[in-house]
Amino acid sequence: MKVVSVIINLVFSLFLIVPSVIGGPVDSEKFARERSEMVRAQITRRGIKDEKTLHAMRTVPRHTFVPERYLSSAYADRPLPIGEGQTISQPYIVALMTETLHLKHTDKVLEIGTGSGYQAAILSTICKKVYSIEIIPSLGEKAKQRLKNLGYENITVKIADGYFGWEENAPYDAIIVTAAATHVPPPLIKQLTVGGRMVIPVGGVFQVQRLMFIKKKQDGTLISENICPVRFVPLTGSH
Repeated sequence: MKVVSVIINLVFSLFLIVPSVIGGPVDSEKFARERSEMVRAQITRRGIKDEKTLHAMRTVPRHTFVPERYLSSAYADRPLPIGEGQTISQPYIVALMTETLHLKHTDKVLEIGTGSGYQAAILSTICKKVYSIEIIPSLGEKAKQRLKNLGYENITVKIADGYFGWEENAPYDAIIVTAAATHVPPPLIKQLTVGGRMVIPVGGVFQVQRLMFIKKKQDGTLISENICPVRFVPLTGSH
């Protein structure tokens, strides 16, 4: 009877261990491989070279920012729905916008359109401080909690209309807008520091949108560059 009892206890112990192995390290290794392949096949192959950006894309667990029903597509080469008519951007576009900003470790960055929080997490691995604004309360609150749970302590999320920026924390070294505006919002230009950079999709819902890079010169004038055509959800608000 003693031998039988020992065997039963051993089997019970294994029963407890197996699920934790299946749900833990094995899944982590699987997603790490998918993340590495995402960077190789979708990002470096398309010309992204900035090492800080590549490190961030390899590090941030994108699968934790997508709804569970899309988990198997977390590292796919496409945007994914996150609810409320919004999306998490295609990995390449996230990398392209990040690289375009020429970020430094000392930078303070403003993000317009928190969404899932993924872009903010990417920025936070490179920059000193990230301020992110989301106009949809349910998305903003979920992103705020998600980022906190994942340990991103240098990100602050606010529920507000991003068109007007976040004046009390200005100026910003860089601003990234993750929704398409019909024009570049003047408050955001004002909140850029001298030498500050902005990346923003510009264009209407039924128009070809252009991803624009903008830099503020010493005299306050702007340099702009058309990066590529894109497709983003519209920037909403009372403006």
